[in-house]
Amino acid sequence: MTRQSAVVTGAGRGFGREIGRKLAARGYAVLATDIDEQAAADTAAAIGETAHSRRLDVRDPADHRDAAEAARDLGPVGVWVNNAGVLRTEPAWEHTDDHVRLAVDVNVLGVMYGSRAAVDVMRRDGVQDGHIINLASVAAFAAAPGFALYAATKHAVLGWTTSLEGDLRTARLPIKAHVVCPDAADTAMVSERVADPDAAPLWTMPLLDAETVAEKVAGLVDDGKLVTLIPRSRTTLLRVLSPYPSASLALMPLMRWIGNRRRPTPPTDAR
Repeated sequence: MTRQSAVVTGAGRGFGREIGRKLAARGYAVLATDIDEQAAADTAAAIGETAHSRRLDVRDPADHRDAAEAARDLGPVGVWVNNAGVLRTEPAWEHTDDHVRLAVDVNVLGVMYGSRAAVDVMRRDGVQDGHIINLASVAAFAAAPGFALYAATKHAVLGWTTSLEGDLRTARLPIKAHVVCPDAADTAMVSERVADPDAAPLWTMPLLDAETVAEKVAGLVDDGKLVTLIPRSRTTLLRVLSPYPSASLALMPLMRWIGNRRRPTPPTDAR
């Protein structure tokens, strides 16, 4: 049986690196991509001989198409994980124009461009069990002061992925779309926000382990599940409150208070 390949964006650290490891353990030839070329190379080296790396700026649709062709050299593309993302926490009106553009370009357009490249390459190669896995967040289900920009982009990823799955089913293509919505995790993207006043809700509950999330993501290649919230025990309340944003907002002062008590003390140079 021909070894399939898997493309992972944002694979230079955090979820992306661990997802690459888990997919390699499942027998995929992994193409680890990141805007930081060296970080992607470090991930590939850590995974081993079945992994390769490439610089990929997810804001550029042509970069996605080039990555798809590079992955084809490793084997038919069976999995594409759109993981790359950025996070800033500020009141909605305080984000600069550049911050807004970056978040939308990376978190939303990057997922759209990656998904389209994945569908194209999987269709051309006649892949019969393809998987497109998009990383969103529990923020897609909650009213989240301080996270308006981030939450909006993750709402978009959720909407894009569920509708993409509808298009795939309508076209009877043998490709499944999945969206994964994890709670805050112990990754650099979160630790970088430790000094931000509005980031307190990230520490309301103990942070997830990146490896645990990656195992769930990789496991979707054996699962038809469309929407996955991680962890289930902590996200049930979000599903209940999702239709009632006023109730979510009413809980936010408590969540900020708890998060402020639990978050680490930022290093002196981060203040």
